[in-house]
Amino acid sequence: MASIQQTPNGPVLVLKESALQEKGRDAQKNNIMAAKMVADIVKSSLGPRGLDKMLVDSLGDVTITNDGATILKEIDAQHPAAKMMIEISKTIDNEVGDGTTSSVIFAGTLLAKAEELLKKDVHSSVIIEGFQAASEKALEILSEISKKVSPDDRETLLQVASTSMESKLISEDSESLSKIVVDSIMNITETNDNKSSVDLDNLKVEKKAGGSIQDTALIKGIVLDKEVVHSGMPKKIQQAKIALLNTAMEVEKTEMSAEIRINDPTQMQMFLEEENRMIKTMVEKVHAIGANVVICQKGIDDMAQHFLSKHGILAVRRVKESDMTKLAKATGARITSNIDDISEKDLGAANLVQQKKVESDKWVFIEGCKNPQSVTLLIRGGSQRVVDEVDRSIHDSLMVVKDVIEKPEIVAGGGAPEAVLASFLKDWSERFEGRQQLAINKFAEALEIIPLTIAENAGMDPIDTMVKLRARQSEGKKWTGINAKEGRVTDMLSQNIVEPVVVKEQIIKSATEAASMILRIDDVIAISGGSGGGMPPGMPPMG
Repeated sequence: MASIQQTPNGPVLVLKESALQEKGRDAQKNNIMAAKMVADIVKSSLGPRGLDKMLVDSLGDVTITNDGATILKEIDAQHPAAKMMIEISKTIDNEVGDGTTSSVIFAGTLLAKAEELLKKDVHSSVIIEGFQAASEKALEILSEISKKVSPDDRETLLQVASTSMESKLISEDSESLSKIVVDSIMNITETNDNKSSVDLDNLKVEKKAGGSIQDTALIKGIVLDKEVVHSGMPKKIQQAKIALLNTAMEVEKTEMSAEIRINDPTQMQMFLEEENRMIKTMVEKVHAIGANVVICQKGIDDMAQHFLSKHGILAVRRVKESDMTKLAKATGARITSNIDDISEKDLGAANLVQQKKVESDKWVFIEGCKNPQSVTLLIRGGSQRVVDEVDRSIHDSLMVVKDVIEKPEIVAGGGAPEAVLASFLKDWSERFEGRQQLAINKFAEALEIIPLTIAENAGMDPIDTMVKLRARQSEGKKWTGINAKEGRVTDMLSQNIVEPVVVKEQIIKSATEAASMILRIDDVIAISGGSGGGMPPGMPPMG
């Protein structure tokens, strides 16, 4: 349907023939419906008793996960409003790492509550103002009730890491894995002016199917998925002195095209010997400064391999630039671009460099670095699907520990903070007159969806549970939440179920912004290419 405006002078065509327009209440209704459907997809995967989703892509590759961001990334939604919901989960995943499912469920519920108000003829601008006022107040209350901790309090960090794993496939192994996660992060934490920061780029994550989840280990150094270049080289070197080269151990070809005329076989021999002598000089230089391990970003010539193995030097070639940077941070070596310039000061150190068999591959492990600024997490599991899910779960856990180190404030888990915020906001809304009060109340009700969903997914009666939860909290027990593992309402702080405040803040901010953005839309104009009309895929047909 092209958009035709009737005027006294006859009809005027505003949009081209193939354009479709959806106005006012219909546009809002369809957008809200799409956003709610996205929230429903991930709803059953929230909490310790949440279930997994199996996602099969067009090539038949299977992903099994309960990580909200991964589920939404894989489903490839078509509806524009659904895409906006998926963007929230991506933002949260990149910013704070955890809370992706909660944010999407909360945003979907905010829109469902807004829809109730729209049906009562409350204007969307009033709803948006109410939601934003409630969001700001919620963030204020959150920072008042949060518990301040020390960024190097290992016990708290372990609890945060373990809580993040409770709702994942790895919950059974959370005790051993949370120690590995906290150790990894503490190794790469930098402190400046009493402020701690963590750069996760300094953590190398390698994953390999085989063994069990319990075989996952932290290597205080770097693991290279490469093997030693020459069979005659040692496969294990203790007290390693490591040279990092960003140059090829080969005779370089000249930049310009040149030709050498040879009119005597002895000249040919001299030419080849000269090449060998140049390569030998390079190897001698590396050997002279005491290096017994050479890690090269570029190629190593066959002749260079021969000379290196004669000197008992272990060498690895064609290592990625990112791995070279991590190796420099782990071993204290300096990456050298010119072999003539290398000196003993440029060498790094490690207690042990050895080639080990991991499943069917041979990898080089550089272990036992003194104060490594960069470390490796080697993830193992029974099958590739398990390893991938462990990787996703550990990523969330690493992120929340990083969050607490960078902003050392925590709250209890199990839906406790959301329930506290909801009751605070309901009381606060009474100060407002008119319809804004309704919007703030609906925001408070939407917050309760988090404890409600955790209870539902744990097979508990949602109404009885929420009544019990509100009663306990009104007695002043603010950290009362839902212990889904045991199916009861209890003090979550005493159960060591804690989460970073940053995650909760990000959930509230992102969900409110997304809901407000969708509520602001009152007109959807879809212009398809070509002559055939039609909405973009995923848009509902026009009535």
